Amino acid sequence: MRALLALGVRFARAIDALNEAVGQSVKWLVLVATLVSAANASLRYGFDLSSNAWLELQWYLFALIFLLGAGYTLKHNGHVRIDVLYGRYSARTQAWVDLLGGVFFLLPVAGLLAWFSWGVFAESWAIQEVSADSGGLLRWPIKLALPLGFGLLFLQGLAEIIKRAGMLSGHLPFASEQAEEIV
Repeated sequence: MRALLALGVRFARAIDALNEAVGQSVKWLVLVATLVSAANASLRYGFDLSSNAWLELQWYLFALIFLLGAGYTLKHNGHVRIDVLYGRYSARTQAWVDLLGGVFFLLPVAGLLAWFSWGVFAESWAIQEVSADSGGLLRWPIKLALPLGFGLLFLQGLAEIIKRAGMLSGHLPFASEQAEEIV
């Protein structure tokens, strides 16, 4: 059992590293989106030049930030949570809530969304879908972000479940204990 948990922890750490790398890269898209937005507004209002492609690029970047950053956000426990009760629970109870929530809610929803969005992407790819707006962009690249983003979220959910199981079985320290060890 200990060997299986050790393998699971290595797998969880690999997922953590993947989502950390993706998240660090996605952070730069915020700057790119800001620059594209500023350039688009400057050209539109300063020189009366406009393009649907620039507007759609802003939307695509915004979508990429949220879709590809979801796993990273989960890794860093940054998702919105109603802490009225959760914050009052012990570390063990919080681990149980996270584990059960991951198994019964996060994994099924993220898995289904990744699965079904793959078909949406594949259809868009097959027909080389383009925006209906004049000068618009290809649609399949942004539709690919749907299964990728939900896939990364699914993987990070799996990693978090493995870590919570390790905490509850006594093989990994609780997050609060890790913080105390660092201090």
